[in-house]
Amino acid sequence: MHSHILFDVDDGPKTIEETLCLFEQAVLEGISTIVSTSHALHPLYNVPFDVVNEQIVQLQMAIDQRNMPLKLYTGQEVRLAGNILELYEKKQLHTLANSNYLLLELPSNHIPKYTKDIIYSLLTAGITPIIAHPERNRVISENPSHLEQIIREGAVAQITSGSLAGLFGKTVQKLSLNLVRSNLVHTYGSDVHNLNTRPFLFEKGLRFLEKQKDLDMVEFLLENNERIINNLPLIVYEPDDTFTKKWWKFF
Repeated sequence: MHSHILFDVDDGPKTIEETLCLFEQAVLEGISTIVSTSHALHPLYNVPFDVVNEQIVQLQMAIDQRNMPLKLYTGQEVRLAGNILELYEKKQLHTLANSNYLLLELPSNHIPKYTKDIIYSLLTAGITPIIAHPERNRVISENPSHLEQIIREGAVAQITSGSLAGLFGKTVQKLSLNLVRSNLVHTYGSDVHNLNTRPFLFEKGLRFLEKQKDLDMVEFLLENNERIINNLPLIVYEPDDTFTKKWWKFF
């Protein structure tokens, strides 16, 4: 639901061989579906719409030739910008698996004031924005009520497997768990870039939730992932603002 698998286009794999190694690992982890989400409108990377289409066709052919049980879908991780809706309407931006869901990336260190306006414009056009890795946004990590407000405005959020697995440290792991338990997270993605520093950790993140006795949340996140692929409404629970109001007591 969130992956950088296209080769030589952004900060993901550099060669098709590296991409194929990622696919082999995905199969080992029990992954059967991957939505490719190369960067769009990022300060450093902006993978063109047609390049995404072309590589997905090429890579799916390579997968089929190797008899891998893996299905690829188009998508992009779209950095917040004022012209997102315009570009989408001109068919220059991919939603997730051609659905009505768009993976939206906030800047790492702040939340722009016009974020609410972009969310509203997308929702008005029938597109639900999914906030990518909110647990790694500095403003949200300092005060999760900012994410709560974004959710109440109609967006949903995606947690990263590596965050739950501890890849980004204990603080991010603890925050991620609390966001999940507070109904501020709705989907699950790997944000894989490579096999070394940014691997899938898909299964490890889910096992962490299981060890924390959150089996229902594992089912909830995977169910919503499947709903996105099938372009169905997500299961969304009311945010628990008890957590965000008492956030300062956690650290």
